[in-house]
Amino acid sequence: MTTLTILIVTLFVVGYLCIALESLTRVNKAAIALLMCVGCWTLLVMGPADYYPTVAPDSLMHHIAEVIEHHLGDAGGTLFFLMGAMTIVEIVDSNGGFNFVRDTIKTRSKRKLLWRVAFITFFLSAILDNLTTSIVMIMVLRKLVQNREERMIYAALVIIAANSGGAFSPIGDVTTIMLWIKGVITTGGVLTEIFIPSLVSMVIPAFIMQYMLEGKFDKQQNLPKAEVSHFTQAQRTTIFWLGVGGLCFVPVFKTLTHLPPFMGILLVLGILWTVTEIFHYNTAEDDTMAKRVSDLLSRIDLSTIMFFLGILMAVAVLQEVGVLTALGEGLNEAFSGNYYLINGIIGVLSSIVDNVPLVAGCMGMYPVAAEGAMAVDGIFWQLLAYCAGVGGSMLIIGSAAGVVVMGLEKITFGWYMKKVTWIAFVGYLAGILVYWVERMLLFS
Repeated sequence: MTTLTILIVTLFVVGYLCIALESLTRVNKAAIALLMCVGCWTLLVMGPADYYPTVAPDSLMHHIAEVIEHHLGDAGGTLFFLMGAMTIVEIVDSNGGFNFVRDTIKTRSKRKLLWRVAFITFFLSAILDNLTTSIVMIMVLRKLVQNREERMIYAALVIIAANSGGAFSPIGDVTTIMLWIKGVITTGGVLTEIFIPSLVSMVIPAFIMQYMLEGKFDKQQNLPKAEVSHFTQAQRTTIFWLGVGGLCFVPVFKTLTHLPPFMGILLVLGILWTVTEIFHYNTAEDDTMAKRVSDLLSRIDLSTIMFFLGILMAVAVLQEVGVLTALGEGLNEAFSGNYYLINGIIGVLSSIVDNVPLVAGCMGMYPVAAEGAMAVDGIFWQLLAYCAGVGGSMLIIGSAAGVVVMGLEKITFGWYMKKVTWIAFVGYLAGILVYWVERMLLFS
């Protein structure tokens, strides 16, 4: 490892620690992520020949510009998807679209609500994706739980349930989508063999976390609130199904057109925006301007978007300098043949750095075999789908769902690590154990 690479890794680690200690430093994590991103790329251009030896010296700067644009394109797709999904959910929420969801799961029992939220999030994230599901559930929780400390517990479980639910579905998480498109896992294989481990990884944390909540909500909570929307019930229902149904349609749109997922999100947003504008024709302008989409856009949490951008682009530098690839090769050499340990560690690492480049690195390092653990739906690939997805729950910045919830509910890294990390880890290990038992019973 060169001196420059060591400096890049050191800067990343220091920046990561500052993000983790946000509650102590009082510096917004987005600012640190942006500094970390620019700092890492600046260090890389100080010695580009070390990383691109095949590129002509006079073309190095041009090549690096192209590399940055490539990674920015990947990050931009994620950011536009996030902004579009947040806007769609905000439109549905502000116009009363989630009222019947709230009324369906509402209960005065705090523990009953915890279980209902857990299972709805788990299954919804398999249909949508864990990112969109997290946004939807946080919006619903804001209507049901007024106490912020209690809502943070529910929000933490939303992260765990969303990541677990996304792991057993080929369209539930970015990493499973990557593996599915690559052809190393199949829909039938991942649904039948990963479902139970994923369910266990959600149920055990929910069982533990229910003891953080006691008693019942006040009578004022979990009761239908006065309707503030000027839309009729039929219009609110239309907005709900256009929004949530549209989000469900995004994976289908991607499959049919092969366009990036954010294009599907923009399509749904455009349709929903047009419909709400039409609905507003017959309402009083003064009463509804606050609910017009053009005004709702101002509610998007840009600090979360900037944090996401900084983290994704900083991790891209680690990918460019070969740190992630070297890490994967080191794991392969240290635990040769033990795919449970290799993937278990990859899952832990996915809670620290973005799981997308980790999975991409593994797909590049390990060839698909005709039979054995590396075959289609083999132990390695299925475990990779589970571990990379569920492992991200161990730290709040370990997954897209966690980052979004962190921004929406202002949950600190330290609070999550102290209260939730060990719980998520127990569920993670339990799921791996269940998968091992499954394989022993199926192939014994």
